[in-house]
Amino acid sequence: MEIKELERIASQTRRDIVRMVAAVNSGHPGGSLGCTDFLTVLYNHVMKHTPSPFSMDGIGEDVFYLSNGHISPVWYSTLARCGYFPVAELGTFRKLGGRLQGHPSTDKGLPGIRAASGSLGQGLSMAIGTAETKKLNGDKSLVYTLHGDGELQEGQIWEAAMYAAAKKIDNVIATIDFNGRQIDGDVDDVLSLGNLKQKWQAFGWEVLEMDGHNMQELIDTLSKAKSMTGRGKPICIIMTTEMGQGVDFMVGSHKWHGVAPNEEQLADALSQLEETLGDY
Repeated sequence: MEIKELERIASQTRRDIVRMVAAVNSGHPGGSLGCTDFLTVLYNHVMKHTPSPFSMDGIGEDVFYLSNGHISPVWYSTLARCGYFPVAELGTFRKLGGRLQGHPSTDKGLPGIRAASGSLGQGLSMAIGTAETKKLNGDKSLVYTLHGDGELQEGQIWEAAMYAAAKKIDNVIATIDFNGRQIDGDVDDVLSLGNLKQKWQAFGWEVLEMDGHNMQELIDTLSKAKSMTGRGKPICIIMTTEMGQGVDFMVGSHKWHGVAPNEEQLADALSQLEETLGDY
């Protein structure tokens, strides 16, 4: 897909995000906006996947796990715009009885969701388990996962990282949303992660870095990561982003981690984001 078309999709996804959280005065716009470009490229340019009919087992196709499940708005929009479920269903976000809950879940059978997430630290373990199953079954497709940088303060992440390297799980690509922000402030102030690249390398992973808002760099780096699979090491991508990307009053502030815009702020945000594919 051409970069201009990817940018059109990303703009519409950002509109979906702010409208979804504003409609119910609840949700997590900051990280969702920051990861929009990544998920747009991943689902529309990189992954081999089948929106319909959706298969829970994912045999023969690439699988994605959203470990930082609180940024569900960007994932829901991406899935809907890719054809997993009707775009109009985005209007049911966080509503009682609906399939689009605040954190992704499987109990109502929403296509595209293979595991509940949002309890931070667990996604890498799930991804590695799936990747190991694919290897045992001779399935050559890949497993992708996304994590928040604050999530790396969870010990289970590092247990999983150690296991993957020791067992040569070389068909998993884990991406870290490195925006330097979490709910309580700057990551460095809450609990510094130190040198992430050196940490992951010390745990036995191949490490790449990329700008999460440069479409061409996203394409090139993810393509390089794919080319490095099957060589005995798991792969980590440290992706630099800005929380709230695309909306000037949200950019770079942890205050928009989990706060919805009011009516006036929504209008301001939408004025900055082009409607390209039609609002739901």
